[in-house]
Amino acid sequence: MSSRRRTTASAGALAVLAVSMLAACGSSVNAADGKASKDGKVTISVEGWRPGSEQATIDTFKAQAAAFMSANPKITIEPKEWEWKGETFATQLAGGTLPTTFRVPFTDARGLIERNQILDVSKQVNALPYAKKFNPSVLAAVQSTDGKIFGLPTGVYGMGLHYNRDLFKAAGLDPDNPPTTWADLRADAKAIHDKTGQPGFVTMSKGNTGGWDLTTFTYAMGGRMESADGKTATVNNDSTKQVLAQLKAMRWQDNSVGTGALLDWGGINQAFGAGKAGMYVSGSDVYNALVQQNNVKPGSYGLGLLPMADSTDAGVLGGGSIAAVSAKANQAQADAAVKWNDFYYMRKLSEQDAAVADAKTLNEGKQPVGTPQLPVFDAATLTSYNDWIKPYVNVPIDQMSAFTNGINNQKFLAEPVAHTQEVYALLDSVVQKVLTDKNADVNQVLDKANTQAQALLDK
Repeated sequence: MSSRRRTTASAGALAVLAVSMLAACGSSVNAADGKASKDGKVTISVEGWRPGSEQATIDTFKAQAAAFMSANPKITIEPKEWEWKGETFATQLAGGTLPTTFRVPFTDARGLIERNQILDVSKQVNALPYAKKFNPSVLAAVQSTDGKIFGLPTGVYGMGLHYNRDLFKAAGLDPDNPPTTWADLRADAKAIHDKTGQPGFVTMSKGNTGGWDLTTFTYAMGGRMESADGKTATVNNDSTKQVLAQLKAMRWQDNSVGTGALLDWGGINQAFGAGKAGMYVSGSDVYNALVQQNNVKPGSYGLGLLPMADSTDAGVLGGGSIAAVSAKANQAQADAAVKWNDFYYMRKLSEQDAAVADAKTLNEGKQPVGTPQLPVFDAATLTSYNDWIKPYVNVPIDQMSAFTNGINNQKFLAEPVAHTQEVYALLDSVVQKVLTDKNADVNQVLDKANTQAQALLDK
């Protein structure tokens, strides 16, 4: 579950150049059989933009692809409209319809590595100038147990509370002070619903996102969904019961959660962008998608910290994405894919010239610059990056200060280690049950889910 972007030159001019270069160079390599042409040229397909993206987002991506191809004339980039979704990824992988290089959540990396479905790119990554600078805990997410590297960690996020400042004002709430406790969140959600008629709080519930959100809430209350070694399911823990009890009360007593369709990542973003949700929880980088796909009004957007229980075990769920290379790629394509991922996602984080060029291009293309990030390398490198791009920042950073001023004081927790997406999928039904059945027995529902989760972990 994550985000995108990246680098260089004048967006308008380069967008045209990108199209012409793609047309001229598209036959250099047969991507299906992976044979490079005799002149050393190679073509790779890459994850481009999400379905539903604004034209400005597409144009800016093409501008960046053109800049890359200008600097690497033997590599042709063929962008694909694509977005990772838990319910369709396995089918796309089996059917061979994925791009040469694509991004998946950290949680998918282990299984893909074990099944030899993505390539070992240790040689290519270790040759990069910043290879020794990675935050070890972040790099571990893309490594096998023997230390081989299977991709680049392209983004790291912490879950945050996204809220609509306009709805806060209409409800008589202070838009500069989002709730910091779960009790306050419930009270604010009810106030928003009672005063505006809009749901005060919404949560995801399908496409594995319901399980992702429920795990996030559980972590914030101090609970866990499975043991640290991934061998024992603990879905029916007291913290999850407490979360679901509050969610049930908000839905059926306060009517503040809304009665509309069950939502996934795209659906909840659409509702929020349309002003039909007061608050929701998602990755700290989601503002980018809200701008690119959902026409969010910058003045209405706010980002705060996820409320935490008063427990030493409470923490914020953190995650990220790995830019991987398909196991179907040949050596030339793998080299080109890592070079592209370095250019598009990574180098700007550690080199000033690349950071400035990227920020300038995005700004000219009216794409977000300055959305809060967590350190892929170290805190000092991230601070330098933020300084480099400061002249081009165009996001409402002051309205995100409740998050940025406190996120480094929160305890970061990795997602469950075993069968993560499968566990999330079965937890979707738990969230759905609470949202759609007034008489749902939380204990009974969780006990059943725990049995199912344990069966997964026993595989």
